Amino acid sequence: MNDAATLRATLIQAARAMAAEGLSPGTSGNISARVAGGLLVTPTGMPADTLEPGDLVMLDLEGRVLAGRRLPSSEWPFHCAILQARPEVGAVVHCHSRHATALACLRRAIPAFHYMVAAAGGDHIACGDYATFGTQALSDAALAALGPRRACLLANHGQIAVGPDLASALKLAREVEVLAAQYLTALAVGEPVLLDAEEMARVLEKFRTYGQQAPADGAATAG
Repeated sequence: MNDAATLRATLIQAARAMAAEGLSPGTSGNISARVAGGLLVTPTGMPADTLEPGDLVMLDLEGRVLAGRRLPSSEWPFHCAILQARPEVGAVVHCHSRHATALACLRRAIPAFHYMVAAAGGDHIACGDYATFGTQALSDAALAALGPRRACLLANHGQIAVGPDLASALKLAREVEVLAAQYLTALAVGEPVLLDAEEMARVLEKFRTYGQQAPADGAATAG
């Protein structure tokens, strides 16, 4: 399987996983991955379990269709805008996961109630302003809410997670949903105690070297 075919298969696998896990009920949600000359994005209004490789749509970063037999996701504007504005981003995941969407409908950000909020690259996960789906206004709101971070909520809508590749973006979308569920559970009892900016700065610094790191050139790897 060549690289293009592998990427298409990976996108479909991710879309099906999102549906199966309840991150994207029905035909909600959409995902994209950067390719040379633009991006591949899921089509509009199609259940994940019916997708075939030819259903994915290739766009340039201005949103012009380069290849595909389907209409692209109605949310293509923010997929294009994010990939234009953030060259380090290789994939965008948008979903209507239950708890993240509930918070978005309350128009509440996810504050530093837990140190894992730093997984999204900041000391909070912002909630962007409401705008009609598929519009330039929503694209602008999404970019503003993301800022330099890797995830945000969209008011009365859902969540966005980004990463250097599709696996990273999807992993983060799952983490945002877990955090949203934990935050809502805490709110049911009272207002959670928030970690202060100094502590979150320490956590963010530790996250820079968290997990398995690629060895420097010539460095020995541990057994």
